[in-house]
Amino acid sequence: MLRAADRPYSIEELTLDPPGPDDIAVRIAGVGLCHTDLLPRAQAGMPLPLVPGHEGSGVVEVVGSHVQGLAVGDHVVLSFDSCRTCANCRQARPAYCDTFFPRNMSGRNADGATNARDADGAPVSARWFGQSSFATRAVVDARNAVQVDPSLPLELLGPLGCGFQTGAGAVLNSLGTEVGASIVVFGAGAVGLASVMAARVAGAATIVAVDLNRDRLGLARDLGATHVVDGGADDVIRQIRRTVRGGADYALDTTGAPRAIATAIETLRTSGVCGLIGAPAGDLRISAAALCTGRTVKGIVEGDAIPHLFIPHLISLWQDGKFPFERLIEKFALDDIDAAERAALDGKVVKPVLVPQ
Repeated sequence: MLRAADRPYSIEELTLDPPGPDDIAVRIAGVGLCHTDLLPRAQAGMPLPLVPGHEGSGVVEVVGSHVQGLAVGDHVVLSFDSCRTCANCRQARPAYCDTFFPRNMSGRNADGATNARDADGAPVSARWFGQSSFATRAVVDARNAVQVDPSLPLELLGPLGCGFQTGAGAVLNSLGTEVGASIVVFGAGAVGLASVMAARVAGAATIVAVDLNRDRLGLARDLGATHVVDGGADDVIRQIRRTVRGGADYALDTTGAPRAIATAIETLRTSGVCGLIGAPAGDLRISAAALCTGRTVKGIVEGDAIPHLFIPHLISLWQDGKFPFERLIEKFALDDIDAAERAALDGKVVKPVLVPQ
């Protein structure tokens, strides 16, 4: 639990309300640590104390009276929440739900309520992305749980519900990368490397990874990048344009850094498309000249994925050896969450996965 932005996490016992008619209780087997989980430290106004965590996987322990299709003992991957009734949800675009932010980034239910209390009976925000899975158990809306084969390594699957889904979905769904296309991926973290792997799956001919971390660039090559560029170089745009004559068909920014985004746009050919995934790290200024040739800049949330369809697709690709996401993961005990957070911030680990004992 995070009680203050500048303090370590605390391991505490909380009381969760019983699952409602549409809910399930899940015993968490593993949960990825995503950079979005760091936002409560960086942004004012988050309703602390908060239990973060939104890349959970686990075993169903309790099923609400209205739940269909899930039973006690089922293995599930948890993903983001949506209302299912707004215009975007009805058009199969749940990541653009009208109430996405209150449902996923407030730590509370859409109506502002919470379902957890600490030892003193004080309320705790415990619905981060509808799950708050930095925990041994989570109560979630059953519609946000994707059933998976119990023979799979359940503790490793949680990141498919957000980070890996976002990166791969951006390439395969949002950009619709074609066979033979060229794509430049800025940032070789978990999302960026998932994008690189997906670009290889899509059949892209040229896949350029840009990052400051040499080890990450080496890993990007192993996972499918045809070229890598040191993001700290003075001539990043020139290097990319020398590699991709006339500019890239697609660019994808996973960093949120305005300078990286501006560079990504400049690497595109005329009529190229730049997708923005990373959490914004400042105001973005784009010159009219950068867009007047027909380039497009689009924001992307959760890889435009429908989790119940896309997560099984990623698992199938993994089983075929085409999406080796396990290479990005290092496991930590849940009690070692502070060490896991430091390892992620230092760039020593691509995707920490916390495993409750």
